[in-house]
Amino acid sequence: MRRLLERLGFGFAVLVLVSPAVLVFLWMLSLSLKTELDNTAWPPVFIPDPPTLDNYREVFARNDFLLYAWNSVVVSVSSTLLALAVGVPAGYGIAKMQAVRAAALILVARITPGLSYLIPLFLLFQWLELTGTLFPIVITHLVITVPIVVWVMISFFEGLPGELEEAALVDGATIWQAFRHVALPLARPGITVATILAFIFSWNNFVFAMVLAGRETRTLPVAVNNMLTFEQIAWGPLSAAALLVTLPVLLLTLLAQKQIVAGLTAGGVKGA
Repeated sequence: MRRLLERLGFGFAVLVLVSPAVLVFLWMLSLSLKTELDNTAWPPVFIPDPPTLDNYREVFARNDFLLYAWNSVVVSVSSTLLALAVGVPAGYGIAKMQAVRAAALILVARITPGLSYLIPLFLLFQWLELTGTLFPIVITHLVITVPIVVWVMISFFEGLPGELEEAALVDGATIWQAFRHVALPLARPGITVATILAFIFSWNNFVFAMVLAGRETRTLPVAVNNMLTFEQIAWGPLSAAALLVTLPVLLLTLLAQKQIVAGLTAGGVKGA
């Protein structure tokens, strides 16, 4: 009976935590499949009857959606790869040197709103005449992705058994060789988690692309903003655009959920 009550309590807690996100997603799906008349009806119409794809057609008609999708892929993949190239060695160095101040600085950079960096970066790229291209968007996204990667990798490298690297150093390996051949393979779950988190945060970023991008270099979150008009909010096209932007991240999370769970679990276990 006690185990049954514990399972019921756990299931209820999961339901309470997950249900708001699921209900919001289902409501967005309902809005995207209804006409604008049904979306503004009272009492609300929850189930489309009949469902329509006109809102999705309007999204592609209003925007060059495929171009924006390609821009988002280029920006997110580039910023994630650059963040990994910088953040993984940085996390290793901070963890092994036990640089508490550097870790605290990374944490401050992580929790600082990205909007705080926008004005100086905008002035810099405007002076360099790079605004309107994808390059400044990729660079500004590093403000978000690098602290994520570094912070995640610090916990993973701290959890690795130090004896393995010490044995490699005794055998004549350099610090770089110990990092590359010993620590890096063991930290693959952490790298997977850091990659997914960095990609998601970069993909969903709106402010930097809104300010720095040009007409041909906008990303998908900006395309969602284009659904807003001064006359009224078109809930159907807005929901359809939001779902199209969310779909790649949702699929990535579902496909990599085992790696995410394994990585987070491995990061929470200290090596003996």
